[in-house]
Amino acid sequence: MEILAFSNIIPATPLASMPCGGVTTFRRPQPISAAAKQPPFLSRHQKLAHPMPPEKVEVFKSLESWASRFVLPLAKPVHECWQPSEFLPNPTKPAGDFMDEVKALRDRTIGLPDEYFVVLVGDMITEEALPTYQSMINTCDGVRQESAASPCPWAAWLRSWTAEENRHGDLLRTYLYLSGRVDMLMVERTTQHLIRAGTDVGLDSNPYLTFVYTSFQERATFVSHGNTARLAKKAGDPILASICGTIAADEKRHENAYIRIVEKLLEVDTNETMLAIGNMMRKRITMPGHLMCDDQDPNLFQHFSMVAEQIGVYTIDDYVEILEFLIARWRLEKFDGANRRWEARTICVRSTG
Repeated sequence: MEILAFSNIIPATPLASMPCGGVTTFRRPQPISAAAKQPPFLSRHQKLAHPMPPEKVEVFKSLESWASRFVLPLAKPVHECWQPSEFLPNPTKPAGDFMDEVKALRDRTIGLPDEYFVVLVGDMITEEALPTYQSMINTCDGVRQESAASPCPWAAWLRSWTAEENRHGDLLRTYLYLSGRVDMLMVERTTQHLIRAGTDVGLDSNPYLTFVYTSFQERATFVSHGNTARLAKKAGDPILASICGTIAADEKRHENAYIRIVEKLLEVDTNETMLAIGNMMRKRITMPGHLMCDDQDPNLFQHFSMVAEQIGVYTIDDYVEILEFLIARWRLEKFDGANRRWEARTICVRSTG
């Protein structure tokens, strides 16, 4: 059976002939490859980040009690969390029953087009790069862990968030493995390369920038997984729809935590927080999997993003709507005063135009 890579799905003029608004034709299911190559270890930010001034570090130290009361409760106790095995064929059943469940899973995926699996693989690889995202947050002045088991509320939240996010990639990877639609060896290599490459989204170990970024990013993943759920249900796979919808619910709860942190920072350090928001909006939000690449397609991440746009999983309209949502949620229009703060606010508002 032919193995499809992203470059096999996308023509020489990428997506130019695809109908606007999504894929309307279903092709015979074939395994999809995300063959990996060594990504370039080059940074858009060559200079080392300067440490924050002590008074800014103290802002986060002073918020530890607040974080214990208003952020940590958004992490669920383990016994209340779903686990991947709840959505998958049960391997403890007799062999015949287990294989029947696997066959039923495969049968349900028949109605899903190749383009959908391109996006689902890209989403899964991005989720699997979780070690990078934990490391990214843990480099931030004022909130980094002093030890691997630090009782600091910021550290406790980071570990809880990581533990919950870890289930997302596990579940999507196993479902894709059982579906037979994906060349898992190549996907696994791509995942390893992405983790090895890291990510460079311009945060400079600054927690103000980082919490603005994670607020946007968690909402973006909520939107993306919600749309993959909708498309799976429409194509006749209610289990995959439930999987994506359940992951989306986690992302929504995590979004609420990070948005709440930025709201508090706007209250206690308005100027610095407005500058951070303006900084992130000025340079645009970069997705964390942007270093994803493929031997057969040197612009893999861009093409993955284009397919996601075409089938309606994550679009430019979604990007704008997220900006508008955050501007409204943080009530940025109410802030005025210092010229630099006004400038940052103006950048944020104009970013949606």
